[in-house]
Amino acid sequence: MTDKEETMDSSDGHVSAPSVKKSGRTSLLDSGEDFEVLDEEDIDDDPPPLEDAGGGKGRTTDESENKNEDSDSNPPGPVEEWLDVLGNDQLKKKVLEAGEGRDSRPQKGQNVQINLKTYLKDGTLVEEQSDLSFTLGDGDVIQALDLTVQLMDMGEKALVQADAKYSYGVRGSLEPEVPPNSELSLEVELLKATDAPDLELLPPPEKICLASHKRERGNVHYQRADYAFAVNSYSIALQITESSSKVDISTEEEKDLMDVRVKCLNNMAASQLKLDHYDAALKSCVSALEHQPDNIKALFRMGKVLALQGEYTDAIQTLRKALKLEPSNKTIHAELSKLVKKNSEQRGAEQAMYKKMLGNPGSSSGGGGSQKQPRAKSTWALSWKWLFGATAVAIGGVALSVVIAARN
Repeated sequence: MTDKEETMDSSDGHVSAPSVKKSGRTSLLDSGEDFEVLDEEDIDDDPPPLEDAGGGKGRTTDESENKNEDSDSNPPGPVEEWLDVLGNDQLKKKVLEAGEGRDSRPQKGQNVQINLKTYLKDGTLVEEQSDLSFTLGDGDVIQALDLTVQLMDMGEKALVQADAKYSYGVRGSLEPEVPPNSELSLEVELLKATDAPDLELLPPPEKICLASHKRERGNVHYQRADYAFAVNSYSIALQITESSSKVDISTEEEKDLMDVRVKCLNNMAASQLKLDHYDAALKSCVSALEHQPDNIKALFRMGKVLALQGEYTDAIQTLRKALKLEPSNKTIHAELSKLVKKNSEQRGAEQAMYKKMLGNPGSSSGGGGSQKQPRAKSTWALSWKWLFGATAVAIGGVALSVVIAARN
């Protein structure tokens, strides 16, 4: 296995174009898929529904010049008001220039294109992006954009104030350069919204690239300890790889698509482990092994899941299979040694418990047990003597009766 197979995107910035990363070979479990454990942030798996509220249009006049002046320099009252998007005062939106009306708003799942300027709270410009494209609601960008662009009219310019929770969180970002726990001001202009492409008609290279793009975004969420969002991104990538195709696809393209699918299943299992969703993680590992039975990462994670579920025997057997495939892997060695020791301790405790429940005849006080045994033997011996004696008397009686009968 290589870094190519499990490379994680360390950038926290927006991903504007799909890409597939490649690098040199390394140990299977030393690649980017295994992450440093982070302090988990509060994650809103399902954000509250967005209220259908917002800007409104400028005053209409008979002259177009007056209309433009009203919208630019003197917008109506509702346009100037801040909209508390989630009702917690941590994500707010204000219309700067009104758009084409609510009927023009983009829908979740559509591909949108925006112009974006990102400022720190003190007004420092940290990033400016033109024609930034992403799928609305897929988690391709920070949550502040995903939630507020849904409330923008086409052509609208808006100012968004976002708490760190809905931007780059406690870790901040290297690209763009955002300090930890930073509130942001986002200047957004909605340019275009189009329906997502039909996956069945998507050429295989584009489908592979799109699935890889979604998987890499899931890696970003994982690195930020946003495990629920990571699972969502991996699920979207899996849907792309598993979609049927109405166009011709080569054997090599099928193999590439399968590789992306297995990577998603492996990374999803890692995220589900972090969320303590053991049954779901086990299912992901099993699915990965159905496609690639000797996938070491899937075997390793499956062993960890089984151990966490208390199935030490199956876990040890699974890890031994993984170790056989890569004997030099220290991570598997350490996990296997820990499990063998834990399993031995558990078996010892169980044996002690069974002995306590059933009792130990050899530990009876006063040697009472040893006295009962000879006594039982002597009783049996006496019984056998009486049995033989009775049998002899009976036989003698029968013989005597025969003799008397013969004489008569």
